Amino acid sequence: MTFTGEYEQEEDGRWLAAIPELPGVMVYVATREEALAQVQALALRVMAERLDHGEMLAAPLQILFAAA
Repeated sequence: MTFTGEYEQEEDGRWLAAIPELPGVMVYVATREEALAQVQALALRVMAERLDHGEMLAAPLQILFAAA
C-alpha cells in the first residue's frame, strides 16, 4: 500500500498536508516537518481503526509514504 502525501503552504503561512487515498486525513500545522509527521501519524491511526473494525484484510501490511 502506498500513500501519497500532498503538502501545500497556505497564504497565512500554515502548511496543509493530506493523504488523498484516505479521505479526511488532513492536517494544518505551522511547519512542513510537522505536516509530514502529523499526517503520517493520522493515516496510521485511521488504518489501525479500520483494521480494528474489520474494514480491511488482516493480512500483513507494508505501508510506504511518498511525497507528491
